[in-house]
Amino acid sequence: MSVNKEVKRVTTHTLQKMKLAGEKIAMLTAYDYSFARIIDQAGVDVILVGDSASNVMAGHETTLPITLDQMIYHASSVIRGIERCFVVVDLPFGSYQSNSEIALASAVRIMKETGAHAIKLEGGEEVLDSIRKIVSAGIPVMGHLGLTPQSIYKFGTYEVRAREEKEADKLRADARLLQEAGSFALVLEKIPAALAAEVSRELTIPTIGIGAGNGCDGQVLVMHDMLGINTEFKPRFLRQYLNIAEQATKAVQHYVGDVKSGDFPNQKEQY
Repeated sequence: MSVNKEVKRVTTHTLQKMKLAGEKIAMLTAYDYSFARIIDQAGVDVILVGDSASNVMAGHETTLPITLDQMIYHASSVIRGIERCFVVVDLPFGSYQSNSEIALASAVRIMKETGAHAIKLEGGEEVLDSIRKIVSAGIPVMGHLGLTPQSIYKFGTYEVRAREEKEADKLRADARLLQEAGSFALVLEKIPAALAAEVSRELTIPTIGIGAGNGCDGQVLVMHDMLGINTEFKPRFLRQYLNIAEQATKAVQHYVGDVKSGDFPNQKEQY
């Protein structure tokens, strides 16, 4: 029997056991109650309440504008929809970078006000103090290396990271440091597959890949991308499992036509 079918609730311990057993971890984003319910019941292991809500829910160009209060709102909605998933919440830009005390305060707010199970933050050596402080307060931390979207203006591009040996060496070192600081898992975004596989083999904690190949211990996608709600974003790493935008458009057009023609509501649809 698979590890994830043995448990009523997925925890950090479950994820560690899954890595040891070679069982892949399925992670997906969610931002509201209704989709969280669907995703939870479909058997996903981890829900990420991502700061990608800034893009797919609010229409911003980057993840930078979303606030801590908005992340708490989305996370609270998701928690009410789940029974089994492990829920991780992104610390948004500006809520942890300045110092570790602010980082801890932000993490505590998320845990107290949402009921979520862990937080995620971006960066390597530069955020170690914050990770240590948050972990020491009993809050699980997921790391995030490679392409870190909150630093997009520094990078200036969404191209693959760590192709050059110097940046790859830093990523290897940062991954070890994040593990030593107490992170329970690590997202690797848009880096060469061989590097991601190497890091995944070296670490004892699980790695979750997005655009990082099949050598990671799990995978994550943005729900709006994989369900085809957002149709503009089509990177190589994305597999679109549905085209909700097309189906929803047809359904709405059908509804409009039925209202205009007087066909809706019919006699069976009124009191």
